[in-house]
Amino acid sequence: MYVGRFVVVGPEVGAYRVSSRSFPNRKLTARDEALTVGPTEDAPETDNPYVSYNCLRIVKTPTGETAAFGNGSHVDPIAEKLELGYPARDALAESLLALDYEKDDYDTPRIAATLEGDGEALIGTVRKDALLVETVEEPTLVATYEENSPTAFELEADGAAAAASEVYDHEFEHAVCAAGVARTPDGFETAIENGD
Repeated sequence: MYVGRFVVVGPEVGAYRVSSRSFPNRKLTARDEALTVGPTEDAPETDNPYVSYNCLRIVKTPTGETAAFGNGSHVDPIAEKLELGYPARDALAESLLALDYEKDDYDTPRIAATLEGDGEALIGTVRKDALLVETVEEPTLVATYEENSPTAFELEADGAAAAASEVYDHEFEHAVCAAGVARTPDGFETAIENGD
């Protein structure tokens, strides 16, 4: 089954996977406090605004650290609101609503999640017909297609590298790359799976 890009977040770990039929020539790169999706060296040129973006950021908040991750440019305003002290629920809801679903041929939903240092995890999506933000108590997935409402998901990973590998290897079709994030006693760790 093809579900497009998806995020999974559980109480301790999270992951984001790029799955694509249209733009498979992409990879993840680590930069400062962000993981960025962008074209590979051999990718054809495109003016598509949805191909390159920060997909995961770790930010300092007034109460600690929070990881914000998702499928597009909305990750940056979510992270910025978190840094300003917005509750994660408000940062997700306001940013998703402001940027809205992607205005492409498929009305692609925007999806995002947050993982806070104190243990709270949230997941959200904005579709053409809904804005949903939920607190999660168990691993939960939301995808751009087919599974575009938060739904329980089996994620066994207990670290960032394991989370990235597990979602990259999942049976959903057309995996391109994946990011993982996990809470540790010293803050957050992140990992990249580019499939090479």
